[in-house]
Amino acid sequence: MAEDYGSDFITIVDEDGTEYELEVLSTLEYNGETYLAVIPAGLGEEEDLEVSILKSIEEDGESILSAIEDEAELEAVYDLIMDSLYEEDEEE
Repeated sequence: MAEDYGSDFITIVDEDGTEYELEVLSTLEYNGETYLAVIPAGLGEEEDLEVSILKSIEEDGESILSAIEDEAELEAVYDLIMDSLYEEDEEE
């Protein structure tokens, strides 16, 4: 659906108040949690993509994104998201 209309972008703010614009490559539901694969917005084709995977957590009724601390959880989610992204590329 979203790919029909272009990329999704989000802006996040870190603890120091610095804003970052990120492009959402994929969203995944896994074990009742939501995960997002993101890259910094505005990267050129020739630049290396460093994909970050963030976990959406509800805190005080607000959705926040956080790094995944558990190595096994990160590896499982990374594999699922990468499989999903490569499947999308093969379909195009």
